[in-house]
Amino acid sequence: MSRWLRLLGLLLVTHRPSWAQTVSSSPANGSVYSLTLGEALRLATANNPDYRQVVNNLGPAQWEVRSAVGSLLPTFSVSGDMSYTGAGSSNFGNGLIIPVSAQVGSGYSAGFQWQVDGPRVTAPSLQRANQRAADEDIENQASLLRADITTQYLIAQQAEAQVAVARQQLERNKNFLDLANAKFRVGQGTLIEVRQAEVQKGQAELELLRSGQAQRDARIELFRRMGVVPPVPVDQVVLPDTFPVRQPTYQLDQLLDLATKQNPSLRALDARSQAASLGVRSAKSQYFPSLSVRAGWSGYTQHFTNEGLLISQATAQAQNTASNCDFQNKIIQGLPAGSLPGEPNGGIIPDCNAFAGLNSTGTTLNDSLTGVILESNRKFPLQFTAQPFQAMVTISLPIWDGFSRNLRVSQARAQQQDADESLRARGLQVRADVESRLYTVRAAYEAIGVQTASREAARDQLRLAQDRYRLGSGTSLEVSDAQNAVQRAEGDYVNAVYAYHKALTALEAAVGQPLR
Repeated sequence: MSRWLRLLGLLLVTHRPSWAQTVSSSPANGSVYSLTLGEALRLATANNPDYRQVVNNLGPAQWEVRSAVGSLLPTFSVSGDMSYTGAGSSNFGNGLIIPVSAQVGSGYSAGFQWQVDGPRVTAPSLQRANQRAADEDIENQASLLRADITTQYLIAQQAEAQVAVARQQLERNKNFLDLANAKFRVGQGTLIEVRQAEVQKGQAELELLRSGQAQRDARIELFRRMGVVPPVPVDQVVLPDTFPVRQPTYQLDQLLDLATKQNPSLRALDARSQAASLGVRSAKSQYFPSLSVRAGWSGYTQHFTNEGLLISQATAQAQNTASNCDFQNKIIQGLPAGSLPGEPNGGIIPDCNAFAGLNSTGTTLNDSLTGVILESNRKFPLQFTAQPFQAMVTISLPIWDGFSRNLRVSQARAQQQDADESLRARGLQVRADVESRLYTVRAAYEAIGVQTASREAARDQLRLAQDRYRLGSGTSLEVSDAQNAVQRAEGDYVNAVYAYHKALTALEAAVGQPLR
């Protein structure tokens, strides 16, 4: 994004702040700290908690896009396992109980899976739309932050100007008290006039205290909104920026056209509307068939810890084989000659013990078979016995799911309609804001002219009242009233000037870009 919102946004972010970040390069104790509006905006962009929370949403949105694209690719997995079974006996019923050796085992599996369906195909475009919406949300929050910091900066400067008005009023009341005392000493004034001047001076001092506190509060609030701790006491902070007052020449049609294209809140809601439209498309894609492909390899090992029991069981099985061999030989010997044509030796096995793997006495296994059994038992943990390769392809077509897809489509469509209505409502609000704030700016500019004339008239009134009182033709009440009128006029002039600047800031926020 190329507008100032983006420049005030991610490009100026240097690090993630804690709950309160102290301004870097703090001045020495006792010196002043000059805070320009540009620096205040930079610090706010890097540290304001509300803005940072919105910026933090961009990272997950970007990974959502990557995840959606990755879901279209096959997934690969590799796993391994180890197992242990304790020694005991297996009961096969009918009194058949066989002792079982403790055994350990290991295995592995490796495979991949690839699945394609409607939601997976539409997910990348949907998540890109959500990422764009998160991007626009950041711009919108940056615009709100700029307007908020600028307004508070102006409020702090306004409070500072009101302190200057109160300080000037106190100086006038001190001069008035000196004049009343001088007239009282030469017999041209009364003690009542002196006491009245003292009361006026006290009220002016109180007003200065109140103005100073309002100034400190405004600066404290400015740093709070920036999300930083003041590097110096707020009384040592200077706000040097100046804001010229110019006659507004903006045209309503041009501002409305700019707002339609540039207003960040409109752009954010438009992005949400487009994402909701793609959400409907994703919900409808659930009616399409899905394809799934799976394939894998696996292997295992099995080791009996009691090899003596393993050999004895193998011996017993071999003895059974040899006994059955002898029994079969006897049956064959009782058959007529030639009953088993084609069989070597007429089908008789000469040495059943050797056939079963026993020694000549038939009591133990021969050494070669024993070695084979022990060797095959000693594969744990990494000499795996591979299993055949497996693969499967599945095509699924949803037929009936209890209206769950209909429900999701209806919900997605409702969200799209809500997003469209929110966009339309915001468009109407932006149009109304631009028009109303433009009139406010024009009225505020005219108010400055009125207050300028009122201030000059009040100053002339004070000069005349002071001259009359000094010459003895006027009263102290006239001077007091004139001083109060001047204070009100100067305060109103300050308020009018900053009302103009704040109104212009609000108009810029409604349009979506700076106008100065």
